[in-house]
Amino acid sequence: MNLETATTNCSVSLARAGEVIAIKENNTPNYSHAEQLHVFISECMAESNISFSELDAVAVSKGPGSYTGLRIGVSAAKGLCFSLDIPLISIATLTSMASQAIGNHDYIIPVLDARRMEVYSAVFDRDFTQIRSTKAEIIDAHSFGSFTKNKTVHILGSGAQKIKETLSDEFITFDGVCVPSSREMAQLSYQKYLKKDIEDVAYFEPYYLKDFMLQSKKK
Repeated sequence: MNLETATTNCSVSLARAGEVIAIKENNTPNYSHAEQLHVFISECMAESNISFSELDAVAVSKGPGSYTGLRIGVSAAKGLCFSLDIPLISIATLTSMASQAIGNHDYIIPVLDARRMEVYSAVFDRDFTQIRSTKAEIIDAHSFGSFTKNKTVHILGSGAQKIKETLSDEFITFDGVCVPSSREMAQLSYQKYLKKDIEDVAYFEPYYLKDFMLQSKKK
């Protein structure tokens, strides 16, 4: 089972050997994960006719992202892992986002909108290998300069529009619609499961990247 709650998209999928067999998700600006997450979990289980005792592991998107969203997802994942005595797997949010990129680009840069002119970002090569660490950064005319010079770059995620308004380059393409989804987590979590790359359920914490600041729901 894969849980994605790092952003506005509340997403749950069930997968077998890395292939999605059931998925429920809803992308809403109101961050209604507390109301939707456990409903989606139940619906996926019912749709796939799988019992909780048959689950081998639970994967959760670890961030960066919304403080509250990450807490909800990790709490649900830990609860399932504790009660079922199964492994917990964490997937970096920007890594699963990068895997949504379509086309042959030299670099893929997933970006999540933070506040003002700030984004959470990471850089991946055409093979989806991360080549620059995840960080929070202020966008200006020089952002990602070492990657955009005469190279094709695909920037995707909720921070893409913010960057598009600042950077202008014929080699850069933008996708502001992309959101993290449990669909892309399926293959990534399966590979981690095979490698026994798991977390300590008792001590695992989301990757917040920066200090929490209270955000109210959008009306």
